[in-house]
Amino acid sequence: MSEALLIERRGSIAIATLNLPQTRNALSDALISGLLAFLRGANADEGLSCIVLTGAGDGFCSGGNVKEMVDRSHPMYAGSAFDMAEAYRSNIQQLPLAFDALDVPVVAAVNGMAIGAGCDLTCMCDIRVASTKARFAESFLRVGLVSGDGGAWLLPRTIGLPRAMEMALTGRMIEPELAESWGLVTHVVRAENLMDKALEIAAEIAAFPPKSIRLNKRLMKRSADMALRDALDLAASYQAIVQNTADQREAVTALVEKRKPVFTGK
Repeated sequence: MSEALLIERRGSIAIATLNLPQTRNALSDALISGLLAFLRGANADEGLSCIVLTGAGDGFCSGGNVKEMVDRSHPMYAGSAFDMAEAYRSNIQQLPLAFDALDVPVVAAVNGMAIGAGCDLTCMCDIRVASTKARFAESFLRVGLVSGDGGAWLLPRTIGLPRAMEMALTGRMIEPELAESWGLVTHVVRAENLMDKALEIAAEIAAFPPKSIRLNKRLMKRSADMALRDALDLAASYQAIVQNTADQREAVTALVEKRKPVFTGK
């Protein structure tokens, strides 16, 4: 794994740390490629039940590198309009696609600034926990851009269209308490308690049968874009799958026997 992304494994939980604190974890090519490699391999890791994503230093993610925008040193900011569009498609736009294909739940532990594409990165995660030091901004207009990484699709689905529109059209910095009231985050905790809270949620998730965790997440995500009848058909299919697992039988047996279940991933 790239040094721009650190992976620490704690049993069935992986902590992924954006590790470019000198740029407040701006989304460099190294960081994007490291994240993509990790995310694309996560579904194949049968022992992985939850991911916690956080940032090193005092920022979560500052989004795109403004210096590269100014000096046009990256293909996303140089060349013909066609070349730039293709650079977006092959580079940063691969991130929301990789998160969307991920069945393993992701908890974002937002330790500091989540700006522009960094704010959108939090919305690619399933659950967001914020430190009291966290700040959020959909700040693309401040540099004359649109959200080229999927923010126009992600943010309204997270907090609703009117609030997303306000964030996008004002570039306003959102304090963690407002982020919680808007549903952008589910918990706000003191900085020193952030990872404990994120890991607590991850552990609650990881305590359930691995296959059932993944199919619950997949069903929730896919149902959001389906008609009710189609969502019910998909739920019936997934229900049949999990009811043919040893872990589901262990879950219901342990409940009846009033004991702690022991899951094997089978």
